[in-house]
Amino acid sequence: MSYGSSGAARFFGGSPIGVILRLLLLCVIVGLVLDQLDLDVFRLLDYAIDVVRDLIANSADLLRTLLRYLIIGAMVVIPIWLILRVLKIGSGRP
Repeated sequence: MSYGSSGAARFFGGSPIGVILRLLLLCVIVGLVLDQLDLDVFRLLDYAIDVVRDLIANSADLLRTLLRYLIIGAMVVIPIWLILRVLKIGSGRP
């Protein structure tokens, strides 16, 4: 499928006018669907900002909780691991 060797045709992936017309039609269809769902760009943008803000806030709480679990678990696991390593070395097994 050759649309000519012009840079515009290569950039658009086809006839520039055809691609622009398809994009315009797609924009109208998406706009219609969003309008029927009672969504607008500003509400979507506000929602996206809220999601990112909540994700950051919850990530901090999650990291704090995971760090707490790590420290509590390490207080049990590391001494047991050290004891097992010392016993293994003392028995002469690799």
